[in-house]
Amino acid sequence: MLDAIIIFSFILAASGIGFYSIELLPNGTLDQVTNLEALRLVVAVFAAIIGGAIGLSFQTTYRRVESQIKEMPLEVILTRAIGLVIGLLLANLMLAPLFLLPIPADFGFIKPLVAVVGSIILSVTGMNLADTHGRGLLRFINPNTVESMVVEGTLKPANTKVLDTSCIIDGRIEALLETGFLEGQILVPQFVLQELQQVADASKDQKRVRGRRGLEILNRIKEEYPDRILINGIDYDDIPTVDAKLVRFAQEISGTLLTNDYNLSKVASVQKVPVLNVNDLVNAVRPSYLPGDNLDLKILKEGKEPSQGIGYLDDGTMVVVEEGSPYVGGELRVVVTSALQTTAGRMIFAKPQASALA
Repeated sequence: MLDAIIIFSFILAASGIGFYSIELLPNGTLDQVTNLEALRLVVAVFAAIIGGAIGLSFQTTYRRVESQIKEMPLEVILTRAIGLVIGLLLANLMLAPLFLLPIPADFGFIKPLVAVVGSIILSVTGMNLADTHGRGLLRFINPNTVESMVVEGTLKPANTKVLDTSCIIDGRIEALLETGFLEGQILVPQFVLQELQQVADASKDQKRVRGRRGLEILNRIKEEYPDRILINGIDYDDIPTVDAKLVRFAQEISGTLLTNDYNLSKVASVQKVPVLNVNDLVNAVRPSYLPGDNLDLKILKEGKEPSQGIGYLDDGTMVVVEEGSPYVGGELRVVVTSALQTTAGRMIFAKPQASALA
C-alpha cells in the first residue's frame, strides 16, 4: 500500500506541475496555441509518465534503504543518529556567523547554498566518525553496556577457531559443540575441505571410510550450527603443506587452532599461535586416581610380565595390575598404587585388593 501511495504521489505532483507549467512559457508562444487546454493536458500526461518513473525509482531506493536499516545492529543505528544530530548542531553553530556578513543582494543565494552544503558535509562527517568511534560513544553514554565492557577489557570476545582435518575426522568436535563449552566462530578453510575430500577419495578402504565419516560430521555440524560453522575460501599457493597453511591462516586472523594433532599443536605453539588440543582436553577431564583408591576392573589380557594383568577404564585408560594374570577374563577389585602420565596417554598401576591388604 505504501509503495502505491509513493508512486501515485509522484505521478500526481508531476502532472500538476506539467499542467500549470505552460504558464511559464513566453506570451508570444502561448498566443500561437489554438487550444490551450489540450496543451495543458498533453504536458500533464507526459509529466505524469516522467513522475511515475521517478516515483518507481524512489520507491525502489526507499525499500533498499529500509532493508539495509533493518539488518543494521541497534548500536550502529543509535551511534549514527547521534553522529548526525551532532553534525547538524555543529553546522548551525559554525555557519551562524555567515548570515551576519554584509553580502550584496545579488549574491544573496550564497548564504543558503553554503548552509545546505555545510550541513550535508558535517552531518555525513558525524555519521562516519560515529561508525569509527561508536563503541567509545556508547561507553561515554552508558559505561555499563556490554560493548563498553568489551572496549575496557572487562569482557573479552571469544577468539575465532580454525578447524583442522584431523579434528573433523576424530568426531569429538560434534560433542564439544553440543555441550556448549566451545565458544566463538569456527572457520573451516577451503584447503582443509579439499584435504578431507582427498581422504574420502583415497584408494585404501580404511582411509576412505575415515574421510567420508569426516565429511558426514562436517555436514551435520554445519546444519546444526549454520551461524557458527563457516567455510572460508582462502588458500596459499606458495605454501605446500596443509599444516603450514593452517598456522599461517590462524596467525593472519589472530585465531585459535583447534586440532588433535600433537606435532601440529607443537609447531603452532612455537610460532605463538594459540592451540586447543582435544586430546589435552580429554586428559584434563579424566578422573584422577590417587594411590589407595579402589577400582572395580575387568582383567582382559595378560601384560608383558608373566604376573601382570591388563584392564581398561571406561575412558580408555590402561590399568596394569600386578599379580593380575590369574584373573584374566574376570572382574577384580584393585587398589591403585601409582599413575604415570605419558605423551600417549595415562597409565595406572594397581594390585589386587586382597594382596594389598595382606
